[in-house]
Amino acid sequence: METTRLSSKGQIILPKAVRDFHHWGPGTDFVVEDTGDGVLLRPVKSGRIVQVEDVAGCLKGEGPSLTLEAMDAAIDAEVRVRRDRGRY
Repeated sequence: METTRLSSKGQIILPKAVRDFHHWGPGTDFVVEDTGDGVLLRPVKSGRIVQVEDVAGCLKGEGPSLTLEAMDAAIDAEVRVRRDRGRY
């Protein structure tokens, strides 16, 4: 079991063995939970790898689905409008 001490600035240094074991580097963010008899630190998980299957269909559109040809035509029309305004 590792021990550490609270500094006068309210900081606690996590022992190197703990940081290395969990692969926590400088800048790792933590959620701090009060458990009543202590404190629980949980690293904030960011950059989670998401598969297309996990998010497919989560954004619902209104009306019928467009065909690829209709989407391509809408993109072409917007490009023409922007080109005429000098954007491209």
